[in-house]
Amino acid sequence: MSKYLLEVGCEELPYKFIPSAIQQLKNGFETFLNNNKVEFENVNVYATPRRLAVIISGLEKQSKDEEKIVKGPIKKVAYDENGNLTKAGEGFCKKNGINPTDLYIENDYIHAKIIIKGKSIVELLKDNVPTIVLKLQGSHFMRWAENEVKFSRPIRWIVSILDNEEVKIKIIDRESSNVSRGHRFAVEKDAVITSPDDYIEIMRKHNVIVDQEERKQIIIQRAKEEAAKLGAEPYYTDDLLEEVTFITEYPVPAVCEFSTEYLKLPEELVVTVMAVHQRYFALYKDGKLINKFITMTNYLGNNFENIAAGNVRVIKARLDDAVFFFNEDTRKPLVDYVEDIKGITFQKGMGSMYDKAQRLVKLSKLMIGNNSTVERTALLAKADLATKLVFEFTELQGFIGADYARVSKEPENVCEGIKEHYFPLNADGEIAKTLEGQIVGIADKMDNICAVFAEGKKPTGSSDPLGVRRAALGIIRTILANDLKIDLATLVNEALLLLPISTEGEGFVNKLKKAAGSCVSRVSGKITDEIYDFFIQRLIIFLSEKYPKNVLEACAVNKNPLVDLTDYIKRVEVVAKLNSPALLESANRVLRMLKEDSNKQVNKSLFKEPAEGMLLSQIETVSENLSYDAYLKQLEEINPSVEKFFNDVLVMDKDENVKENRLALLTLLKSKYAYLADFSKL
Repeated sequence: MSKYLLEVGCEELPYKFIPSAIQQLKNGFETFLNNNKVEFENVNVYATPRRLAVIISGLEKQSKDEEKIVKGPIKKVAYDENGNLTKAGEGFCKKNGINPTDLYIENDYIHAKIIIKGKSIVELLKDNVPTIVLKLQGSHFMRWAENEVKFSRPIRWIVSILDNEEVKIKIIDRESSNVSRGHRFAVEKDAVITSPDDYIEIMRKHNVIVDQEERKQIIIQRAKEEAAKLGAEPYYTDDLLEEVTFITEYPVPAVCEFSTEYLKLPEELVVTVMAVHQRYFALYKDGKLINKFITMTNYLGNNFENIAAGNVRVIKARLDDAVFFFNEDTRKPLVDYVEDIKGITFQKGMGSMYDKAQRLVKLSKLMIGNNSTVERTALLAKADLATKLVFEFTELQGFIGADYARVSKEPENVCEGIKEHYFPLNADGEIAKTLEGQIVGIADKMDNICAVFAEGKKPTGSSDPLGVRRAALGIIRTILANDLKIDLATLVNEALLLLPISTEGEGFVNKLKKAAGSCVSRVSGKITDEIYDFFIQRLIIFLSEKYPKNVLEACAVNKNPLVDLTDYIKRVEVVAKLNSPALLESANRVLRMLKEDSNKQVNKSLFKEPAEGMLLSQIETVSENLSYDAYLKQLEEINPSVEKFFNDVLVMDKDENVKENRLALLTLLKSKYAYLADFSKL
């Protein structure tokens, strides 16, 4: 088995392009090998800011031979009356390299089995590797020199080696060799690659850690080691780690220090400046932010004092700006900014952020009733969008609002609620702890979802306008984590009705009336149903790790789970424990027999068999005023009567009145099953 190495060396690649390029290359090479029937074990892709590398291990040197049946001319054309091949038959054999003795007749045509010899892997690599590389997609691709073909950044070298031999390829204007390039600041610039097996270690000697996962672990380890020297711990997110991983080839830490005066700024602001804007690792000591940070350099040398000084100058300038904005913003209380957000558009055709704030107040009141701190939180939730600091650092919306609310002497729950109403910030993020943050957050997310659907911009596989998938999940998580009694179905309806579709404040219903005339209820109902379906899909996806999907779907059919999520979970938990094949069989037999529900009342005088009266009396004992566990037990207890009914009674009696009465009885029984779930899905 062989091993192949491809390295494409470039000028500095945009770090956002690299993760996508890794996956695209892996998919591209695997597809190429599978399509050409070449056996292989693994395709590993490595990347740094200056190179994309692919190593294929366990590679066969030739693609598999392929058997193929070829069809020739019709028998009477291929053979003469004496059974000899005609010129047409001979031509078919010659064209396909077939021995005439291998011909056979099928459906009156001549056929033959031929073997298409596999191609050498060298030939296949030469023909396909350039295409795979040039198929990479990304933003801001460029041309260079006189080339017409675009790539992310100019290609400067190519290494292409199969085992110990070069495989000559050309991509755009560069031909391959066995010479790579080491770290930009390495003493030896050129790195001669002898084989794919030695590639990673040879590059390591030239100060390049090509394996991004190894590089990431080195970054974490070195950040922790430097922090430990100060008795501190580094702060980092997955996004920060990924970015630093893909802007360094050989990460070396440098510890920097800034003035303690900047620690008077909101903590989230200082951390964001460091982590998001400058790619620094903030440091915490005993749970408190300190005036030191770590920058992970790509530098080889001894002059780290200058490196540190340069980074300190940069962060000082950023923090000086933040101090200026903070001082300017806090000249007036946060509530005064509410008027200013009238000039900030929420979404085109959906009014201003001021309009949105008013909707949040109304939706919050719908959920919680009169609550002064919740109402105040809703009013102030978007006020910080009009501040200079949030304009400069948009990712800090909510955090800055909370700090400005404290400066303005707002109640602490209001301050926390302003920050928390954006929670959770991601799929696994922290959920709001305060009631204010929970209620206003649900209102805000619901308003976003309804606005998107009302404008016909539903989420698709490739787009998620306003992050509505995350918003729906956030609502679901918040309600379930805090056992909130919120009717989301009603909330959807009210949120739609409050939407100001135009800047003149035209209500949602009026907008629909203009569009649909007398059919407004049908149109608005369609949007409502779309939002219901969307929420239920997100709910099922969220819960499917814990409960069987068919159970989740069965419990979502007859009772809208959005009316009471907690109640839905209780039903799901009970149905998930159901272990009664006999009950399932009876329920599904009822469902199969009832093509449509009967609208008639059960008439005892039409009973002809004792089993009918027995079943009715048993059905009447089933009470919905019990726990779902007890309710399921009741269904199991009456099941013998259901089985006896089917054994003793012919539902489709010749007497139409008797038949209709029995169908009415089964409809009543079906309603008892439906209270728990749609048993046809179990």
